[in-house]
Amino acid sequence: MTHCAGIDVSKDHLDLALDERAQVQRFPNAEEGVRRLVQQLHPTAVRRVVVESTGGYERKLVAALQSAGIPVALVNPWRVRRFGEGLGLLAKTDPIDARLLARFARQAEPSETTPRSAENRRLAHFVRRRRQLVAIIVAEKARLENADRWTRSSIRELVRLLERRVEKIDAKIDQAVERDPVLARKRDLVQSVPCVGPGITRALLIDLPELGSLTRKQIAALVGLAPYAKDSGRKNGQRFIRAGRHAPRTALYLAAMNASRFHPEMKIFYERLRAAGKPPKLALVAVARKLLTSINAIIRDQKPWREAHA
Repeated sequence: MTHCAGIDVSKDHLDLALDERAQVQRFPNAEEGVRRLVQQLHPTAVRRVVVESTGGYERKLVAALQSAGIPVALVNPWRVRRFGEGLGLLAKTDPIDARLLARFARQAEPSETTPRSAENRRLAHFVRRRRQLVAIIVAEKARLENADRWTRSSIRELVRLLERRVEKIDAKIDQAVERDPVLARKRDLVQSVPCVGPGITRALLIDLPELGSLTRKQIAALVGLAPYAKDSGRKNGQRFIRAGRHAPRTALYLAAMNASRFHPEMKIFYERLRAAGKPPKLALVAVARKLLTSINAIIRDQKPWREAHA
């Protein structure tokens, strides 16, 4: 008998349900607890394990499951919550959530999350820390306008320090990419795209390892740049993007802002959408999606931008 398991993750505990009716087992969310949980799953025929993204508390668990060869799908909590509401399950406790995840695994059949190498996980930590530091820099610079003289001096000093830290992280990432022939080749291909600089390239390489292995529709949905219909009867509602991976989507949106101004092909595409009455943000999302699908095809075909568009 094969099982579809669900694991509810919190800061202190891991709650495992081998199916939606099983007794929930609790393990500490620590190295020993993760090891025991993986051992518990080994003797069973597990078809799929579903874990929600919980801001980082799930990372050690997911890495351990993948290292043990256990298929695991890391899913957006919003999807599971809406699934539960559709079933009329409005109560929320850790055991209920674990059983709901097991049911979601069986009925929704989410795709298995692509395993990351140890080096890729290390790079992901660098990129995550870089984003944190950049967010602090942006917040500090925003305080400059209304700050007094002493505070402005303090802010500038802190910003200089943080910018030097960001530069060191960038250097570490670049060195690691240079050592890996596969990542180095991907980097060169991504940076062959006009208006895609080193920062955006780092985010795409590390936060989107699936690049080149999915179809254009799959990669757009994964990043959250696929428009979803909202039609009913005679009403044609406005299309919206939703869910997806925030970091690569943000990077592509920034690239789209540059491309819509400076890249001839993308500028024409953007201006055509605006002339058709599309709002600026919607047009930029369309440019970001076009960039993403182009990058995906470039990596899939191993041809730089100029060759791909020859």
